[in-house]
Amino acid sequence: MKLPYGWSRATPVFDDQNLVSCAGLAPVMALAERAGLSELVDERVAIRTTTVRSAAANPAGKLTSIIAGMAAGADCIDDLDVIRSGGMRRLFGGVYAPATLGQFLREFTHGHCMQLASVARAHLVNLVQASGLLPGIETQAFIDIDSLLRPVYGHAKQGASFGHTKIAGRQVLRRGLSPLATTISTSQGAPVVAGIRLRAGRAASGKGAASMVAEAIATTRAAGAAGEILMRGDSAYGNHAVVAACVKAGARFSVVLTKNPAVTAAIASIPDDAWTPVHYPGAVVDPDTGELISDAEVAETEFTAFTSTKHPVTARLVVRRVRDRAHDQAGDQELFPVWRHHPFFTNNTEPTAQADITHRRHAIIETVFADLIDGPLAHLPSGRFAANSAWAICAAITHNLLRAAGTLTSPRHAAARGATLRRHIVTVPARIAHPQRRTVLHLPEHWPWAKHWNTLWHNVFRPATGPPRVA
Repeated sequence: MKLPYGWSRATPVFDDQNLVSCAGLAPVMALAERAGLSELVDERVAIRTTTVRSAAANPAGKLTSIIAGMAAGADCIDDLDVIRSGGMRRLFGGVYAPATLGQFLREFTHGHCMQLASVARAHLVNLVQASGLLPGIETQAFIDIDSLLRPVYGHAKQGASFGHTKIAGRQVLRRGLSPLATTISTSQGAPVVAGIRLRAGRAASGKGAASMVAEAIATTRAAGAAGEILMRGDSAYGNHAVVAACVKAGARFSVVLTKNPAVTAAIASIPDDAWTPVHYPGAVVDPDTGELISDAEVAETEFTAFTSTKHPVTARLVVRRVRDRAHDQAGDQELFPVWRHHPFFTNNTEPTAQADITHRRHAIIETVFADLIDGPLAHLPSGRFAANSAWAICAAITHNLLRAAGTLTSPRHAAARGATLRRHIVTVPARIAHPQRRTVLHLPEHWPWAKHWNTLWHNVFRPATGPPRVA
């Protein structure tokens, strides 16, 4: 591809009011309305007292503007101006300026964030009903929980503090804010965000996890999970509060236990002939060394955890052991092999090897984190903690909305990354025309994903049944 020399004398002018850069927002936001987003916001989000009198007016219009901007790739408040360019205001009604949206977010308090979180959960339930999201949820569903640390650099960020994070396999201290998230996935469906809660950077990974798990289980049930639900988590969530929340809600659990004398004694009691080899479908990362492994040995024993509490729990202690090559000085001729043991506590009824493979798939939550970091959570844009919390919840709603749009587009897009969905579906340039009083969108000829785009358009607009009943 070569640009002709004559273009050096061309004059670019930004003056066309009929061009839109994100025509894919039309079916995506129509899907959001089919799932009752505006109705849910009007019903559940109420800002009574404000610093600026008009800041809380029309919360549904402002929140949907923020979500539309995020779907188009905005990762800060100023980037939300993308929804006002060209003919976007002819395509949508009630488009707000970034300054207005920023002032609106700054009016949020913790209570308003809880209201918005309930909107996100109900909207996810409606999206499952309005699309092919989470196929197979009626048979089995998986809930994963984990936290991440998003770095911030301004000194005016409320709640910013130093917390532990892992970079290139090393634990480091980094100043930031720490969102805690839960996801729902199935064996056939990509994960969606069940809930997200922003915390201070120094917050312990497991802080607030029990209530988040309880909410995620209730959301999964409301979305149609009539069968087994398995909650998975790492050692930060292997505590009595999280396990008790799962038992109370009738869900199974699979959590890593921190090694202590009781766990070490239980591992030592496993006979040598009880270990069976397990081969992972794909190589996994060893949490101790950072190396990729594809083979290990597993065994299990009965174990009673949380004996210091009023309600100890007895279940399976499944242990994966990997040969420690650092101590292997003689290769295959070693006399006494040294093993590293990785136990997890579960009441999953699968065979030992399959239970280990299922637990290792907890890492699927990292794909959601990668999507969020590559999109709206690239920054936490406000100095107000509650505004950033609302921003994180809007990011979760956007992720679920794009995931639902992908399921209505093609099997490939049902599991595609958020950046891929934005590039293929959302950020499609178009020109608005009105021949014979009909609205026509003229899109690029030979667009590589034109067939998929049309599939989404017809799946969203052809039913024309209106939004479903609000959850």
